[in-house]
Amino acid sequence: MTRMMVILLGLTLVATAGCQPKIDTAAETAAIKVVLDNYIISIEKEDIELYGKVMAHDSEMVNFGTSEPPILGWPALKKLIEDQNAALTQTQIAARDINVRIAPSGNFAWVTDLWNFKAMMGDQLAQIPVRCTWILEKRAGGWVIVHFHKSVAAIEG
Repeated sequence: MTRMMVILLGLTLVATAGCQPKIDTAAETAAIKVVLDNYIISIEKEDIELYGKVMAHDSEMVNFGTSEPPILGWPALKKLIEDQNAALTQTQIAARDINVRIAPSGNFAWVTDLWNFKAMMGDQLAQIPVRCTWILEKRAGGWVIVHFHKSVAAIEG
């Protein structure tokens, strides 16, 4: 009887695993990269409307920039980006080493990449190597960023 239960349990697990929806990883990865590209475009063009489309508007989200304390909720994040847009000009971001991982469920992803960030602050050039980690969630409207963490990479020399 125990042997039959083990066999039945094994068959149930195999059948359940086979019921998982198939995820088109290439298509989802491409869609996620579009969101991250649009994030960069929104920063470079100071386009707060586009920024709002790629970011979740959750009041409980927490994000980390390169220097400020934690950014709590969408209203605080939007204000910070508006202030950044007012302080910086000629922003350019070159992303590289983009690694996308999609959860087996297909509705969460995490991404890491490295940025070369350049911008003018008044008459001063700011050039910063930034390490980024992103968490995205697939919602009814598509992929949105629900969390990011950015840090400044150590500068050698």
